[in-house]
Amino acid sequence: MGALEIVNFYLVPGIVVGSIYALGAVGITLVFAILRYAHLAHGDLATLGAFLALGAVTILGVSPYVALPIAMLLTAVISVGIDKTFYAYLRERPKIVTVMASLGVALMVRSLVQVVWGVDSETYSRGIVRPENWFGIRLRDREIVTVLAMVALVLALQVFLKRSKWGKAMRAMSDNPDLALLSGVDNRKVVTLTWLIVGGLCAAAGVFLGLNYELKAMMGWTMLLPMFAAAILGGVGRIEGAVLGGLIVGIAEEMSTLFLPTEYKAATAFAILLLMLLVRPTGLLKGKVL
Repeated sequence: MGALEIVNFYLVPGIVVGSIYALGAVGITLVFAILRYAHLAHGDLATLGAFLALGAVTILGVSPYVALPIAMLLTAVISVGIDKTFYAYLRERPKIVTVMASLGVALMVRSLVQVVWGVDSETYSRGIVRPENWFGIRLRDREIVTVLAMVALVLALQVFLKRSKWGKAMRAMSDNPDLALLSGVDNRKVVTLTWLIVGGLCAAAGVFLGLNYELKAMMGWTMLLPMFAAAILGGVGRIEGAVLGGLIVGIAEEMSTLFLPTEYKAATAFAILLLMLLVRPTGLLKGKVL
């Protein structure tokens, strides 16, 4: 197998799926950094966002790219509602209680998707999209858009966290919630803002996963482990670490099919997760310890 074949059939798909994992991992790392627990409903929120975009495509007749901001907004609002309904009253309880509650939320969201849209696979558009040839590298428009959108969203988030008043408040709460409260930061508004951002990122991850592959009710659950592996690999609490971890996990999964059957791709993410927890729990960029 030549170098171009490896790039076209393994490296390019790895970067694309890694970009999707990165979007999800950024949301996971925000939840843990600010709220201090692992959110197990993250993947199913991504599924919900993907199917909300499908609803917009079907009902409004718009393209998936136009449906993307609609799905991001709706999922962000739903995420805030989920927090206020299921997580808010558990805020002072041990964090493991909230983690288990998020598992229940994941099951409810998945069941809602299955009731409304069914369990069959769906797509945003019918037909075969042929890739274009860029000096021997075969790329589809949707793959280019996925990577560029990930970069744009992450850069916008970084600018927001470093330059805006509320971004600095989120960073302060991430470092020390009690000190942030004493400094005049409204922690409740920060939590609401966090869920708005996390919900939007979940929807983006789900839409791009459905755009590049297909829509399934279980797709968010299957990407949950790789997203957590990406967040832990890069360093929990580090936005740039989540992006780095997502790309590494995505490329490692695709490259593993050179030596292993495709059914074992998920095992690659699991192996990376275990290895990082054993060798360097703070991740590559020294984030928080789970």
